[in-house]
Amino acid sequence: MNRTAYVLAALVLLGAGALMGRWVEQRSVTDAGTTERKPLYYRNPMGLPDTSPVPKKDGMGMDYVPVYEGDEAGGNILRIAPEKVQKIGVRTEVAAPRVIRADIMAVGVIEADERSLVTISPRFEGWIETLYVNETGRRVRRGEVLFSAYSPELVAAQQEYLLALDAKRRGAGQLGDDLLQTARARLLNWQLEEADIRALEARGEPQRAVTLRAPSDGVVLEKVAVQGMRFMPGEMLYRLADLGQVWLMASVYEQDMGDVQVGQPVSLHIESFPSEVFQGHVGFVYPTLDEGTRTARVRVQLLNAELRLRPGMYGRVDIQVERRSHPVLSVPDSAVLDSGKRQLVLVERGEGLFEPRDVVVGQRGSGYVEIREGLAERERVVVSANFLIDAESNLKAAVDSFGHAGHGANSADTAPEHEREAPPAAAGHATHGER
Repeated sequence: MNRTAYVLAALVLLGAGALMGRWVEQRSVTDAGTTERKPLYYRNPMGLPDTSPVPKKDGMGMDYVPVYEGDEAGGNILRIAPEKVQKIGVRTEVAAPRVIRADIMAVGVIEADERSLVTISPRFEGWIETLYVNETGRRVRRGEVLFSAYSPELVAAQQEYLLALDAKRRGAGQLGDDLLQTARARLLNWQLEEADIRALEARGEPQRAVTLRAPSDGVVLEKVAVQGMRFMPGEMLYRLADLGQVWLMASVYEQDMGDVQVGQPVSLHIESFPSEVFQGHVGFVYPTLDEGTRTARVRVQLLNAELRLRPGMYGRVDIQVERRSHPVLSVPDSAVLDSGKRQLVLVERGEGLFEPRDVVVGQRGSGYVEIREGLAERERVVVSANFLIDAESNLKAAVDSFGHAGHGANSADTAPEHEREAPPAAAGHATHGER
């Protein structure tokens, strides 16, 4: 009886032990599944090829970023917590075909049409007796009297003409005709007009003061003439310009000159008339380049019947350029991160997952940039908060230094002794992305 009891007791103990072992095994598995992941190592928050086996801070006081097992399995995929994505305002847009149209932006200045410039410079010596146009900026008409002047030479020339005319009337023959033609040519060369010569013939005596008239319509841009002044042959007394049409001289940068052609539409915006847009077309592209500003001049002719556009006015110039006549794959220009040597976009690969990808860009315009290589149609790219993602997840490290993660242990082993310090005693360490 006792033997049977011993056997039963042993069997009970063995069963209990098996059950206890199974429970311990399951608890160990459960605990292992819920245990918090431990970082493999910590990498520099600024993307430098520097790792540490323990938490630490860089020289600027920023925490090193922990790298966990499995973070390297996705290639160069950036992982951002969904709440962080929402917090920094990430916005995406699909890559799609679009017609790239661009306006070349330039600065322009209004100038007088140089073909209408006129200088009043008498060809004889004299004195101004009466000044009729006596102010700068005044509009004059063709034939309007500018001033009257006394010139002893001109009085003598009129007298010679009258003598030659009298000799011809008396029958001086060919000699009289030659003298008359010579005297007439002298008066015309001294800027008297046919009407003045006919009046001289009718009057029969020289005119003491002769009048000089405006040769064309225009505005007085410059006036040197003063009442009573003496002038010498060739001295400039007035400078006129017809401002009924003016030139817009736009300064276009060297890199845009390949897209500028004669006949392209041009819009001019001037601060004096903020609600108006003046329209014109490219009339001439100058063949030289300003070495100081690296710009070339482009000329646009504008009608100015009301004289609202004044020489010296500055304005913003938009030259419309159709760079592509057919749709090309493009993304907003804010989506492209340009380092100078390479261009990157952040492709959305899922919630909180972003892939930095090299692309080859083409023409730009209308807020978009052509993507020639690196993207497929309908892929979504980040168009805002790119640089915040760069800072949050260390884009430079993911693209340029991602290979250092595979040998982080070696880097840690070779780190200087002062960099392998123990973690501070503070309760927890926020990563760079969570600060």
